[in-house]
Amino acid sequence: MGGQAKGKKKSKPKRNENRPNRDAGIVGLTPQERMKVRMHEKAKRKTAEKYPVLQLLEKTEECMDSLDFEMAGLFCQRALDVEPTNLQALDMLGHICSELGDTLKAKEISLKSYLELSPDEGHSKYMYLGQIHTGQEAVDYYTKGIQVLMSALEKQAETTQAQAGATSREADEDSELPTAKDVSAAYCSVAEIYLTDLCMDEGAADKCRELVEKALEYHHDNPEALQLMASYLFSTEKNQEGKEYLLKSVGLWLPAQKQSAASSSTDEHMQSEVPPYESRITTAKLLIESEEYEMSVDVLEGLLEEDDEVVQRRHMGTKMCLRFEITTVLAI
Repeated sequence: MGGQAKGKKKSKPKRNENRPNRDAGIVGLTPQERMKVRMHEKAKRKTAEKYPVLQLLEKTEECMDSLDFEMAGLFCQRALDVEPTNLQALDMLGHICSELGDTLKAKEISLKSYLELSPDEGHSKYMYLGQIHTGQEAVDYYTKGIQVLMSALEKQAETTQAQAGATSREADEDSELPTAKDVSAAYCSVAEIYLTDLCMDEGAADKCRELVEKALEYHHDNPEALQLMASYLFSTEKNQEGKEYLLKSVGLWLPAQKQSAASSSTDEHMQSEVPPYESRITTAKLLIESEEYEMSVDVLEGLLEEDDEVVQRRHMGTKMCLRFEITTVLAI
């Protein structure tokens, strides 16, 4: 009996060659490196499922407000793992890196946001770039930031006019929206460069005054702008006029700060009106030059409460106390 002829063995269907290759991005890596890449991808997926980017950025902002920049960096990086081109997250991470002293990474992040993603949106990245550069480079970044800021303010004004009253009020209360105070602060940053890095350039003094006047035009009670005007006037030997601007500047924040310290309260609005730390060091120096010794004591005491380890202020305090004692003796 002849056996039945065996049928041809059915061939298995070929794999779909168009199927995405999950390992395409890790070819050439060691097994340990592949494992790290896969674990990172898994962590990104879990983060995206559990925490929306908006929530991660809210946590980032909370940590920044409490000056916990290391934790802020972790939350911000998680947000960027989910959305690598999120401009708000890039701006925040650039600021965090700057605060942590990692200027190279801050430059890299800000330049990515600046050059590649959105050169005409978000003024804050230009402010960071201005802070971490010097001289004309810094001026160029600040100037571009001011242009972006002014454009945003114009669009904001148009939107506000087109909206109903309730919506407009909500927009006005949104702290993320740019304000005239931001423009004033930006002009102050450029003016300060003409008082320091570029002070020897031709026309630097006139440029400085012009920029300070612009800053005061947008915020006439800006303590930093008033103090910069005082510095300019002292540098041009207009001491009396400079002293008037200086006292007006200090009068806008020092009395409220002293009252807050005496009552042990923390008024957020009052704190926001106090000039930055380094600016108040300059305040103390100018007050000593103006022979306003008691007021300079108040400024230095406020600084010492924030940080008792700064040698420069200790030296200034000693110098000021000695001159104050000498003045007191001569007055007797």
